Amino acid sequence: MFDLKQIRENPEAFDRALARRGEEARSAEILALDEKHRALITEAQTSQARRNEASKLIGRAKGQGNEAEAQALMDEIAGLKDRLNQLEEEGRVAGEDLNMILMGLPNAIYDDVPDGTSEDDNLEVRTWGTPRAFDFEPKEHFDLGEAMGLMDFERAAKMSGSRFVILKGGLARLERALGQFMLDLHTREHGYTEVLTPAMVRDTALLGTGQLPKFGDDAFRTTSDHWLIPTSEVTLTNMHSGEILEEEQLPFRFTAHSQCFRAEAGAAGRDTRGMIRQHQFEKVEMVSVTTPEQSDDELERMTACAEEVLKRLELPYRVLKLCAGDIGFGSRRTYDLEVWLPGQGKYREISSCSTCGDFQARRMKMRCRAKGDKATRFVHTLNGSGLAVGRTLIAVLENYQQVDGSIRVPDVLKPYMGGLDVIGA
Repeated sequence: MFDLKQIRENPEAFDRALARRGEEARSAEILALDEKHRALITEAQTSQARRNEASKLIGRAKGQGNEAEAQALMDEIAGLKDRLNQLEEEGRVAGEDLNMILMGLPNAIYDDVPDGTSEDDNLEVRTWGTPRAFDFEPKEHFDLGEAMGLMDFERAAKMSGSRFVILKGGLARLERALGQFMLDLHTREHGYTEVLTPAMVRDTALLGTGQLPKFGDDAFRTTSDHWLIPTSEVTLTNMHSGEILEEEQLPFRFTAHSQCFRAEAGAAGRDTRGMIRQHQFEKVEMVSVTTPEQSDDELERMTACAEEVLKRLELPYRVLKLCAGDIGFGSRRTYDLEVWLPGQGKYREISSCSTCGDFQARRMKMRCRAKGDKATRFVHTLNGSGLAVGRTLIAVLENYQQVDGSIRVPDVLKPYMGGLDVIGA
């Protein structure tokens, strides 16, 4: 969401920000609609003031025995009532049209975000770890899981259709262990507060974080007009919507392990085999609510927290700064973590850590106030995967596979696996 005052004051800068994302200039359209909306409000206020004044004059005219004047005033009031109804309706429509345009526009990115049109233009910031040298041909995760009889896509499809999976035995336990390990790390060492949130939300929650109205096709809606959350970023960020927070209490840092649901409407033909792109998956999410001054440092901190999960699991990865053509709708700056998958022979995304500035806070009316100060300002919000649990499972399977198809359990997960060293058929 954008500040209309800033668009009025510098429409050229607004259009330049849109152009960096490949969007057309919209300031002229927005300002024309804004001017119309404000003119309708002004006329409505003027008409209401005249109506109030005329109502008072009726009594005076009648008291003076001037029935003709009183009748003329009553006729005027009747006309003003009809005009007010028309102005209020036109103002409401203009306001909704203006709001829909603003709600559908992506966030303005920071100046240090690289220019570019696709993921090929993302900037590699750093790498960690060395991909393992195998003395056999490494397999992909679905070949390993199916061969062990612990990963079943066929039976899942009988119940639910494509892009679902059933995990059994050691793999089900491994996925549970990964989620518990991530939560423990973030809460015990990284200072996040664990939260258990609803998995269904109303429209306002998805509007607040930016999934609606633009990305409704990528979410699942129930017959009760609830939405299944695509990520617990939605619920964690919305916890303080509409509130004024005390700045000395910030930053707030929250984490949640949740089921996530995505229609993957734009993923036709991509990653059709395996667990990379599922309709239902688990994720450990991190969300921070900060003052504007804290948000840049908080993004670096959050990204380091996500990286630490991969370091403890000893999984090679790289960090990318996303370019203007690949960055998310609500983000001003994003780092992607990509983990090495030897079965595919390439890095794949496992986490995105983003700062949204005040973009989400404006949509959900979340402000902060310094101690002793009456003035308020919008907070900044950040979110990051810490990590996508299913994709981390994939990375463990492929990086820890052995020549006989079994999977060695990473040392850091053994306490969560009852001391189990190897997962086999």
